[in-house]
Amino acid sequence: MLKDKHAKKNWNTQDSAKYTLNLAVESLNYLANNLPAKLPNAVKLLLECQRLVITTGIGKSGFIAQKMAATLTSTGTPAIFLDPMNALHGDLGVVSSNDVVISYSYSGEAKEILALIPTLKLRKVPIISIIGKENSSLAQESDISLLTPIKQEACPLNLAPTTSTTVAMALSDSLAVALMTEKNYQAEDFALNHPAGSLGRRLTLRIKDLLPESDKLLYCTKSALFSEVICNISASGSGAICITDESRHILGIITDGDIRRSVENHPAELLYQLTACDIMTTQPMTTTLNTLAIEALNIMEQRSSQISVLPVTDENHCYKGIIRLHDLIRAGL
Repeated sequence: MLKDKHAKKNWNTQDSAKYTLNLAVESLNYLANNLPAKLPNAVKLLLECQRLVITTGIGKSGFIAQKMAATLTSTGTPAIFLDPMNALHGDLGVVSSNDVVISYSYSGEAKEILALIPTLKLRKVPIISIIGKENSSLAQESDISLLTPIKQEACPLNLAPTTSTTVAMALSDSLAVALMTEKNYQAEDFALNHPAGSLGRRLTLRIKDLLPESDKLLYCTKSALFSEVICNISASGSGAICITDESRHILGIITDGDIRRSVENHPAELLYQLTACDIMTTQPMTTTLNTLAIEALNIMEQRSSQISVLPVTDENHCYKGIIRLHDLIRAGL
């Protein structure tokens, strides 16, 4: 009934869009409730792959194959897309017996894909096919075939790949996610493959990667006079200076705010007699070189009175510099 109605010319844009989406939802629900019985076998085969997963397909199926290769690669399974036409003219040289091929063809009769079969068989390459026709030629030639049946395409002519590509894409994603689960692929692993992304920065960027470089590490002793403290804060460019002992263990910190409060609370004639010990904040919060930058950012933001700088120490608790809130924000966290 939906198909007949869809063919009517008096349908408006909303009718057509709603029909397409409803048909996709119906088809995906059917797939979720009728998963291919050999899906676990396919996951096992991919898990045991010793080299590359090679995806291939022609036309719209080729785009799905390309997306699957990208998804697998970014989630810990090296994969490449092999264009079937180029494969027939030399690119099959990339395929070895240690690979697994995932081929896409809704009809299962794409001649470009079928033409690859003899060479793949000769090299004893396992073939997983994602197809829509159970008794197709590709299904019969594959080691494992995963069926993606649909009632019809959303296309009013029931010709253009629409619902079938949606279902094939979803099954591919479910295969990739199942493989991730079997590999116990973690967010940290994902981040290593996405260093330029937000998640990558959050899970890999450490304080030592952001600590401003300086030819000279600036700090003061607790006996430093008020004037020396001001000069060092200005020279540091961080709006603060750390007070350390002879072993460079942190005793306290003096910020621009501490300087302003000292000016407000002391007579001018006594101001320059003050020492760092008189105005420093003792036992300041610190971070370490190997701390994740996102953790340092959380420390700064979660304080009831937000702090804008954190002293940094090494594994021996020696002072190594100051990281600013500005440095963390600029890093894209």
